[in-house]
Amino acid sequence: MFRVAVVGSGPSGVYTAQALLNQSLVPEVRVHVLDRLPTPYGLVRYGVAPDHEKIKSLQSSLRAVLEDERVTFVGHVQIGGADGVPPARLAELYHAVVYCVGAAADRPLAVPGEDLPGSWSATRFVSWYSAHPDIAPDGFALEARSAVVIGVGNVAVDVARILARGADELRATDVPRDALGTLAGSRVREVHIAGRRGPSQARFTTKELRELGALPGARVVVDPAELAKDPAYAAQEGLPLPAVVRRNLDVLRGWSTLGEPAADDAARRIRLRFFLRPVELLERGGRVAGVRFARTAPDGAGGVQDTGAYEDVEAQLVLRAVGYRGVELPGLPFDPVRGTVPQAAGRVLRKGVPSPGEYVAGWIKRGATGVIGSNRSCAKETVASLIEDAPLLARRPAAQDPLAVLRAWGLRPVEWDGWLSIERAEAALGRSLGRGPVKIPDWQGLLAAARGEEG
Repeated sequence: MFRVAVVGSGPSGVYTAQALLNQSLVPEVRVHVLDRLPTPYGLVRYGVAPDHEKIKSLQSSLRAVLEDERVTFVGHVQIGGADGVPPARLAELYHAVVYCVGAAADRPLAVPGEDLPGSWSATRFVSWYSAHPDIAPDGFALEARSAVVIGVGNVAVDVARILARGADELRATDVPRDALGTLAGSRVREVHIAGRRGPSQARFTTKELRELGALPGARVVVDPAELAKDPAYAAQEGLPLPAVVRRNLDVLRGWSTLGEPAADDAARRIRLRFFLRPVELLERGGRVAGVRFARTAPDGAGGVQDTGAYEDVEAQLVLRAVGYRGVELPGLPFDPVRGTVPQAAGRVLRKGVPSPGEYVAGWIKRGATGVIGSNRSCAKETVASLIEDAPLLARRPAAQDPLAVLRAWGLRPVEWDGWLSIERAEAALGRSLGRGPVKIPDWQGLLAAARGEEG
């Protein structure tokens, strides 16, 4: 029996398990998919917006892999860190270990005032409305009138959409009870989405962008003068632009013709802003009160340069959405510049040399790039390397029952039956609230549900 541990049950981890099952050179493979959380699916559960049901339905295909008899889900097992199983000890239990731990940290703005109360990472906000147990259910109070989201990617659009969407529209989703109540009482009337470059360099997809214009009770505002500063926008007809860029510019052009809403318009406003680089978060009364932006302009070489002009935007809530970074896992080598584990074709490199039996896949391998589907080919490359190494790895000792060893070490893993118990508890919670399944947002509740205890 060839035993492999996959650390991480998000898409990259499950695609790695699937690639191991689909290969034929090593027929007797058994895969344990380990996760720090007692729940599977990673960012599909805790990162995809609750109103994106089509993307969340990806859980069905991930579920099929985790329910394969050759795969065992092992939740509530921390690898690395002060309270976790060191990678060296984990390696004693398996012939090979593949780390698919993602990129858990957000990139900072590195500007004065970033740590003021009211300034948060978009990652934390997403985790809050997605019921991640590391974030307190009452972790946000939306008393702000104006919010600024810094970044022009899909995460920025997601958090802006949730801020501008009515709570009644989210009632049919699995948003946790406390978050739904907070969103229902939100005072936010204006949401600015700001990027330092032009619209042709924004990273949102057209589908996500268009959703902003379809929100009931919200108006999208785009300044035509900011669009006109973008050379690609001004000369769109004569440039071979990528299709997504051309579609985005068409959507923005349509919004720019609508003009400024009337002063008595009760709709929430979503303002898409370009050529604004944050240089400082402003303070009033010990909290964030706004963002000072340097105005930028195209530099003629594909980038931007400061113009010497500044603009202050009022905001009592600031969310930064400027990218993710991998976090060092003690016991594994780490490149702090790239935020990844050094690797070659998925093989972990220690001092430039492949480390037998250690592999990576997903964002911790290549950086926080690509979409969910990008993890499939990434996982296949890693598994191809692992299978190539399998004849030598199979000679290494491995535990006959790794789970028994983990329990002997004092861990209390949550297996698939425990996860199914959590699902039943979330369905029951939703029924009690007159809703569909509602996520349990805290560690105590999740672990109690996994044990079949009533809340």
